[in-house]
Amino acid sequence: MSTQTASTRTSSATAKRQASSRPGLRRRRWIFEVGWKYLLAAVIIFYALFPLVYVLSASLNPRGTLSAATALFSEISGVNYVALGETSYWTWVLNTLIICTVVAVGSVLMGASAAYAFSRFRFSGRRAGLTTLLIVQMFPQALAFIAIFLMLLSLGAVIPALGLNSKISLICVYFGGVLGTNTFLLYGFFNTVPIEIDESAKIDGASHAQIFWKLIFPLVTPILAVVALLSFITTFGDFIIAKIVLVSEDQWTLAVGMYQWVSNQLSSNWGLFTAGAVIGALPIAILVLSLQRYIVGGLTSGAVKG
Repeated sequence: MSTQTASTRTSSATAKRQASSRPGLRRRRWIFEVGWKYLLAAVIIFYALFPLVYVLSASLNPRGTLSAATALFSEISGVNYVALGETSYWTWVLNTLIICTVVAVGSVLMGASAAYAFSRFRFSGRRAGLTTLLIVQMFPQALAFIAIFLMLLSLGAVIPALGLNSKISLICVYFGGVLGTNTFLLYGFFNTVPIEIDESAKIDGASHAQIFWKLIFPLVTPILAVVALLSFITTFGDFIIAKIVLVSEDQWTLAVGMYQWVSNQLSSNWGLFTAGAVIGALPIAILVLSLQRYIVGGLTSGAVKG
């Protein structure tokens, strides 16, 4: 009887020790399996948000220098934002939005048309054309800025609207730069659309234009949104080509115009520059948020297609 009582006490004591040590084991296990992920996420979020917060603080600092913004939000004023109205900033914003919108829409239409032709039609020179596009896209467009300048200089002597200091000529240059990449992106996506859709539509008497606009085009909406977004962002942030093509101040884009505020080290106005950067980031943020539904919804629905 005493032996059974002693064993019972021993087992109960062991159970109590295990129960007392179990929270510590769970805590250590949580730290090694899950906790480090939260720590890593916090570091990444801080790394991503700190430059944005610093720029916002500098834009609200009336002194106009980056050194004055080391103490975040030590001084808050809207002087820099008001001063934007005294410059050509809003003209540059309008020029940038016009150019970026035309390039985004035009690159989607041209890239989709070219990708549809390469994906659905079989013609002589098809493989050579795809290979040529791939080879050309291996070289950045910035490498050809001297050739672009000389070409537009000669072309402007014949057709002034397509020469230097013209938004139309800059849009055409951007078209040439993004067409190859967009065609390859769309070509791969077009190949995922079953060819049986085209064949059944042809049996019903649909033309190639009707198949493209009414059947294929709606099915590839996700990649069209991605192409439009990438084209808009790339054009919005371009500086070298826009600086070469656009000469007069009333034709400048946002990147070219804002560069003039900080190009001189002795008279740089970083407060004005950061204020313009904060406002200039809004169109891209709005575009990303507006296209997010199409991108995410299209990708999730395409994952279970067929």
